[in-house]
Order: sequence, then structure tokens, then C-alpha cells
Amino acid sequence: MGPKGSTNNVTELILTGLFQDPEVQRACFMVFLPVYLATVVGNGLIVLTVSVSKSLHSPMYFFLSSLSLVEISYSSTIVPKVITDLLSEIKTISLEGCLTQIFFFHFFGVTEILLLVVMAYDRYVAICKPLHYMNIMSRQLCHVLVTASWVGGFLHSIIQILITIQLPFCGPNVVDHYFCDLLPLFKLACTDTFVEGVSVLANSGLIALCSFLILMFSYIVILVHLRNHSAEGRRKALSTCASHITVVILFFGPAIFLYMRPSSTFTADKLVAVFYTVVTPMLNPIIYTLRNTEVKNAMRRLWGKKKNSGVG
Repeated sequence: MGPKGSTNNVTELILTGLFQDPEVQRACFMVFLPVYLATVVGNGLIVLTVSVSKSLHSPMYFFLSSLSLVEISYSSTIVPKVITDLLSEIKTISLEGCLTQIFFFHFFGVTEILLLVVMAYDRYVAICKPLHYMNIMSRQLCHVLVTASWVGGFLHSIIQILITIQLPFCGPNVVDHYFCDLLPLFKLACTDTFVEGVSVLANSGLIALCSFLILMFSYIVILVHLRNHSAEGRRKALSTCASHITVVILFFGPAIFLYMRPSSTFTADKLVAVFYTVVTPMLNPIIYTLRNTEVKNAMRRLWGKKKNSGVG
């Protein structure tokens, strides 16, 4: 994947990991493993429930199911490797493996950002143009919007990787992080990476910042529009928007903190990164289902069916 030859005599990289203390690493293992399993099971349940429940066939649930699929993929890019590394003394990854991890991490991360924008647009149409909702949010448009999110994530990631594979890695091979990301890797390049650093920061940071501003603006428009609704309609719409806004803040807060400022201490960066790589993907299904009666009821029905078929 990386350019071979005299410029690249580094084939294997060593990750410093999250903490150096073996006891703390074991404690992290005991926490991260159940959190990762909860992420996969929780998001997997949403995908399964939406795909089999006739009551959840509206665009909102189609997007929620797509988001859950991205969450599983995003988390699986980083967390399984982190969990196994917590038990090993020396944490290594090949240069190709490192670039692959960066590619998928950014691919799924930006796909998720774009899906959150799509979900905000869906809520905007549902609340501000309710009579035209089913005409505007046709099945075809929903599929186009989800596909566009994946394509956007792919294009973003390809640009990041094309910038990175041109760098020469000839000496130092210790990445000061617990997974491969662009800035820690750039520190190892045998050349000045100022221009590349600014390019990838602009690419990641601007996508995050612009999307965040679009999201906040759309939710403000929705909230202003809700004043004209009945008390019951307002309560239901606010409940849905509250879960969306919570997820947006949980996802974008750390991302903007990391990418829109010069890197100071990697320890702080690592802890912030734990939040959006390990914790947030687990919280999303909880946030969306706790506040949503339809999803909870559909899950109960699904569970009931399973139990009944088990008894039969």
C-alpha cells in the first residue's frame, strides 16, 4: 500500500498504547471488552429490529439502521485491535495495516457525520413540511442519501490516504497513540509534514465543523418551527430531536476538539479519542431506543416472537 523502496525502510510500527501500567491496561481490558460487545449487540439489535419490523419502515428508521451499521463498522476498525493490544506487552502493527486502519477509521467516521446530516434533513422535512413528507422522502431518495453518505466517506478517506502514502518513513517507528491516526503517524515521517498536516486537518476539521454548523442550524430551524405545533406534537418531535442532538454533540464535540486545534498533549488527545472510538458507538443505540417508544415496542415484539418460537 505504501510506496516501497529506499524511502520506506519502516515496515512495522510500534504503538505506545493508552497506558503504560500493566494493571491499568488489564483494568481497561475489563471495561473495553464489554463496552465493545454492547456496541455490536446494541447496534446489531437496531439493524435487526428495523429490518424485520413492519412498524419501523419509515425513512427515520431506515437511516437509524444505516447509522447503527456504520457504528459497528467504525468501532470494529479500532476497538478489537486495542483490546488485544491491552494484553500484549509490545503493540505492533505493519505500515500497511496502519494505513488500512486510518482509511477505514476516516471512511466510517465521515460516513457517520454525513448520515447524521441526512437524519437532520429527514427530521426537518418531517416537522417543517409534514404534508409533503412521504412525497419528498421517497424510498428512492432515502437510498440515494445513504449511498451518498458512504461515497462521501470513501472520497474523504481516499484523499487522506493519498496524502499519507507519499510520505517517506525511514527511521523512527513508535506511534504515540493506541491506534493509527494521521497526526501521530506524520510525526514519524522523515520530512517536514506541515503542508500535509494542514491538508488532512482541513479535510477532517472542515467536514466536521461545516456538518456541525449545518446540523445545529437545522435543529434551530426545527425548534423555532415547533412553536406552531400542538403540545402533543411538540413533545413527540422534541423527544426525537433531543436524541439526535445528544448524539451529534457526543460525536462532534471530541472530533472538533481534536482536529480544530494544534496538538498539544497526546495524553489528552488519547483520552478524548477513547470517548469517540469506544464510548459513543455504544451510547447511540441506548440514546435512540430509550427515547423512542416505537423502537422499544418493536424490540419487545421481536423478543416475544423469539421466545414463542423457542418454546414451540
